[in-house]
Amino acid sequence: MPTATWNGAVLAQAADDEIELVEGNVYFPPDKVDRTYLRDSQTHTVCSWKGTASYYDVVVDGKTNKDAAWYYPVTKPAAENIAGYVAFWKGVSVEQ
Repeated sequence: MPTATWNGAVLAQAADDEIELVEGNVYFPPDKVDRTYLRDSQTHTVCSWKGTASYYDVVVDGKTNKDAAWYYPVTKPAAENIAGYVAFWKGVSVEQ
């Protein structure tokens, strides 16, 4: 069962058939992410085939991991399967 953790907290967990794998990244369904650890970030990036990504800071026990999670609120047609799904990086451990 894919699980994302950082600083001892479980950020997301989902069954294998619920996640999406894109370019080596695990994208978790929105309802499988514990949003108590996420804070909106002002960061945005653009992918030529997925669209514009928005970011979250991950905050656990007073420690902040800036822009450690991202998602595509609206995607281009080729990436519709990950619209709203959340992926992690920057030291967040994602075990499958």
